[in-house]
Amino acid sequence: MVIEVIGGLLTQSLALLADAGHMLTDVAALGLSAFAMWMAARPSTPEKSYGYHRAEILAAVTNAVVLLLLATWILYEAYRRVFEPPPVLGVPMLLIGLVGLAVNVASIKLLAHESASSLNVRSAYLEVLSDAISSVGVILGGVTIWLTGWFLIDPLLSAGISVFIVWRTWALLTQAVHVLMEGVPTHLDAKEVGHAMAGVLGVKGIHDLHIWTITSGLDALSAHVVVPVGEDRDAVLGRLQQLLRDRCGIDHVTLQIVEEQSDRVQVE
Repeated sequence: MVIEVIGGLLTQSLALLADAGHMLTDVAALGLSAFAMWMAARPSTPEKSYGYHRAEILAAVTNAVVLLLLATWILYEAYRRVFEPPPVLGVPMLLIGLVGLAVNVASIKLLAHESASSLNVRSAYLEVLSDAISSVGVILGGVTIWLTGWFLIDPLLSAGISVFIVWRTWALLTQAVHVLMEGVPTHLDAKEVGHAMAGVLGVKGIHDLHIWTITSGLDALSAHVVVPVGEDRDAVLGRLQQLLRDRCGIDHVTLQIVEEQSDRVQVE
């Protein structure tokens, strides 16, 4: 990051400065992600019965907002430079871009595996991935300026990098906000889950079904379960828990049994 700041100032390259600013957010994002993971590992308390798992989601939202603000600044600066592109030193820009790419590729390898299972790690992974794309843009810009002297490519590449950042970050932000709003996990269909539960032996109806995500990989479900009078409640609960665990991957389940004499099967 420091190398890119110095190089961006010396070469007049907006792409380098944008990449340096992006690396600065990487440092903050990785630190915030690590802090959130440490917080999530803390035990629950009477006041915070779910513990601090949501710290991970809050970190993902914070990282996404910072990235969007950074992309907006780069777009503005690129627009301004399109009309008066300053001269840029191509060879130093190319060499510094190669260093930045090497650092980002190493970081991507460290984060790639866990990025599929954690929104927090995914936000950090996207930070580094988008920065690697930025470094590729810097390298292409350096080669072009070195060989052709076409300075306009620097702000154009910067704008392209920004659009890519916005595209990737918006999806992350939408998913994180969906979790904070306690929406149904995207890999589940509430109606299908309800019908599957209603089809369990001994179940006559499902009411007040709620499914939400506490943090990445930890989904929860609560519902009212209607059973005939005299039905073995423990057996019904066991069958429902096994269904939800095996088919939906939900272990955190709260079910309230309601006895009813009606033969009507309902799912709400």
